[in-house]
Amino acid sequence: MAYLEFAPAGGAPALDAAVTPKHFTPARELTALEWTVVELAQRDRMSSIERPGAIARFARRLFGLPVKTSLSSPRLEALRRIAVLSWYRGFSVAPAEVRAFVAAGFTLDQYETLLARINAVRVSLPRRFRR
Repeated sequence: MAYLEFAPAGGAPALDAAVTPKHFTPARELTALEWTVVELAQRDRMSSIERPGAIARFARRLFGLPVKTSLSSPRLEALRRIAVLSWYRGFSVAPAEVRAFVAAGFTLDQYETLLARINAVRVSLPRRFRR
């Protein structure tokens, strides 16, 4: 039986710079905090992603209603927005929202993972709780 050595001599790594592009970074899963934001977004209404106008803000202050605030981290707020849209609309999210999600530092792979998990939960819910 013959033996074929695939590793280069001297214990150098098997992949060299010519094979792996410099801009390549492996896809990162969402963190536990990010998944918590996605789960909490399930309870949010579609109106939570819109900024209230001046009249709505004035009426809230006048009648002492709580003012809706966004998350303190712009990255987590982008995740919350895309999660709310995905909970309500599934795969029909506007491309501008997906671009804003990617601009916040997420990847399209993470977006697909997010959609897959939300869809799996939506399918497992009883029909009366589906949106």
